[in-house]
Amino acid sequence: MSFLSYPICALFIILLVNVAFFTKKSVNTFETYSYGKLIVVNLIESIFALLGLIFIKFFGNGLFMQFLVKIDYVLLLTWGSLLFRYFMSVAIINETNVLKLNKLITIFNVIISIVILFLPVELIILDNTVDSAGLSMNVLFFAVFICLIGIIASTIKILFSENFKDKSKKLIPLVSLICLIVILVIIKAYIPEMVIQGFVLSFVSLIMYFTIENPDVKIISSLELAKESAEKANRAKSDFLSSMSHEIRTPLNAIVGLSQDILLYKDKLPNEVLEDADDIVSASNTLLEIVGNILDINKIESEKMEIIEKPYDLKKEINELVRVSTTRIGEKPIDFKLDMAVDLPYQLIGDKTHVKGIINNLLTNAIKYTDSGTINLNIKCVNRGDTCNLIISVMDTGKGIKEEDITKLFTKFERLDIEKNSTTEGTGLGLAITKRLVEMMNGKINVQSTYGEGSLFVVQLPQKIGRQEELTPTEMINTKLIMERLKGEFVGKRILIVDDNNLNIKVAKKALADFNFIIEEALNGEDAINLIKSGKNYDLILMDIMMPNMSGSTALKKLKEINGFNTPTIALTADAIAGAEEKYLSEGFVDYISKPFSKEQIEEKLRKVFQKKN
Repeated sequence: MSFLSYPICALFIILLVNVAFFTKKSVNTFETYSYGKLIVVNLIESIFALLGLIFIKFFGNGLFMQFLVKIDYVLLLTWGSLLFRYFMSVAIINETNVLKLNKLITIFNVIISIVILFLPVELIILDNTVDSAGLSMNVLFFAVFICLIGIIASTIKILFSENFKDKSKKLIPLVSLICLIVILVIIKAYIPEMVIQGFVLSFVSLIMYFTIENPDVKIISSLELAKESAEKANRAKSDFLSSMSHEIRTPLNAIVGLSQDILLYKDKLPNEVLEDADDIVSASNTLLEIVGNILDINKIESEKMEIIEKPYDLKKEINELVRVSTTRIGEKPIDFKLDMAVDLPYQLIGDKTHVKGIINNLLTNAIKYTDSGTINLNIKCVNRGDTCNLIISVMDTGKGIKEEDITKLFTKFERLDIEKNSTTEGTGLGLAITKRLVEMMNGKINVQSTYGEGSLFVVQLPQKIGRQEELTPTEMINTKLIMERLKGEFVGKRILIVDDNNLNIKVAKKALADFNFIIEEALNGEDAINLIKSGKNYDLILMDIMMPNMSGSTALKKLKEINGFNTPTIALTADAIAGAEEKYLSEGFVDYISKPFSKEQIEEKLRKVFQKKN
């Protein structure tokens, strides 16, 4: 009964493979589906072959026994065609082509199976083995040879495909399988009495399981693909946000700048015009806040949001912030109250921009969701050593928050009680950004709310203490004199504004109008280069980035190739995406201003550049 040893081993191996494969969660792909069918057919063939050998050995030759052998041939052919399908699914990416070839293989398999069943087969029964021969077996060998050619062709296609790098991990196991099948064919041709075909089939399935079709490996591979896909999507999102930032902020620059300029002529314009200008500025600020929030959440998620600590005057910043924020109250019957502790240090060291952003988001929300009553901004502190623990609270008598919604409050894009607040502007990002910023500065944020009565937000932020006391009268006079001297030093300075948008040039010129600069303009990078080459000298260049034909970055690169060029150049751009400032500084710009900008922002940058120069 030694002739049964190979079939018994084959059955044992493939049974274990089936149990291992089907009891584990696997990735649902065409390859995995094909492999599942492959091992099921392998199991049926192993059972059928073992029982067939036993029946033939004990009951001898006969029509029924010959039929059993032909059925085994059909199963062997089916296994071979399934293996061909598997190789084909790896080699061919296009799903339509895979389905077409799959149909052809199925038709081929059915036709050959019918031929095998109708052709004669001869059984050879010896003492230690059972073998078969005849036309039916010859057709089987021919069909297996065709499948082998298809498998080899599929492997060659993988070698020369564009996705070779992605599929190279599967190539070595697949080539090993081909070699194993070729060895089987050679052994069977020269030693026909060896009943090893079922064993080789099971061994091939086993190798496939432990190399390329292990569910654990497939899931890890799937996760890697998902990660790669997510990273691509994230890059696409960043590209979209960068584009959106530029496309929206560029016209906003003109809208905000020109509207603010109109407001300077209060005594010369009708009230109706001034009211319209106020409304335009208010709507523009709302839109700018929405764009800013989207960009901020992108910076936070890409881990490019930085906390930059610099000295700042908190009282001054809060007063300016409140002056701007309270204009949003408009006609609402709201009593706004500001209370700042008397022991607030004159100067703190921290991220002024983000501290103001946190307070602004809380105030904006309070104003949005309060129709009448009061809004209180309370700023206290606990000073210990060189640390000031700010306690910032914003209390309102607005709509309040349902208890079950408080946990959703800091979730991105979450708009609570959407039906009731359907007319309220915003993206639902403000509080999510606020929480992340507070945490990045090692602070805490808490909320208490009663639905229909109002809310209380409390933020605790540790800041370093700079100066404890305000400037003395003498220091203030000296500071004012320095500022006036710097402003006087602007007289006669030459500035070149490079921008392809005439409106943006107009806005920039108006923002610079009070500084007594000599201003020239260029509508593109080439014009700027030609002006420098013609011998023109400037003390500063404000360079737009997104321009047709030549970007601002390329223009600066070409300017730096001109002998003697050392004019400080500021990137003046609507690109406010994460990492933009670092990018432009690395390209040789001395600073970066994102559109839309205020007079105060551009003045701060100008002083910084000219102070360095002096």
